[in-house]
Amino acid sequence: MPPAWVEGATKTTAVLRGLLVALSAPGLTLFFTSIGFGSLARDLGYTFGHAIFMSSVFYALPAQVMLIDQLARGASIAAAAFAVTLTAIRLLPMTVTLLPLIKDERGFRPIHLAAGHIMAITVWLEGSRRLPTVPQHLRLAHFFGIGGGMFCSTCLGTVVGYLLALVVPQALLAALLFMTPVYFLLSLAVGARARMDWIAITLGLLLGPLLYRLLPGPDLMLTGLIGGTIAYLAGKVRR
Repeated sequence: MPPAWVEGATKTTAVLRGLLVALSAPGLTLFFTSIGFGSLARDLGYTFGHAIFMSSVFYALPAQVMLIDQLARGASIAAAAFAVTLTAIRLLPMTVTLLPLIKDERGFRPIHLAAGHIMAITVWLEGSRRLPTVPQHLRLAHFFGIGGGMFCSTCLGTVVGYLLALVVPQALLAALLFMTPVYFLLSLAVGARARMDWIAITLGLLLGPLLYRLLPGPDLMLTGLIGGTIAYLAGKVRR
């Protein structure tokens, strides 16, 4: 069922409604998580410019944390870039599944590349939940509102975290980095409908810690590959 605001709405209205998402749980989650990243960047000796550049250009907290951690450990730029690439692979299926929702009768255009840049876990979750109920001609504008609001939340959180690094306990700032995965997990649980969804979530929770102990490094990738494959096959068998 379409939300009440879409009746007679313009593209400007759609953008503003999307921006409001940044003031709700997903946007606040990104803000507080980015505080942790800003603090970590300063603690590892990076400049304010470095921190803001990574938040605005990377726009992917796991990749940002991976990069500064690898370089701080003395890894080569090539090794750090490869590690960051592996963390970014997760965004490809998100982009592939969400972009078809925002294309119009003119098909894909350069503006859709900009839409792909602001793709993130929280943006994907909110977009997947909200866009199907929005009229086609308003979806791209609404998506830019959601993504733009999240982008601003990320950059603002990084600024606050960098400035607070010297006055707030490091343990608290480090804990903020875990808000995004916790939010992601809770959102998946709320949105789960089929048995296949619950199998994937359960296997992820069980396999993640186990594979981290056995094969640290590719553990997250293997968890997703094994758990997702089993859940998919279980869903196929049921059909």
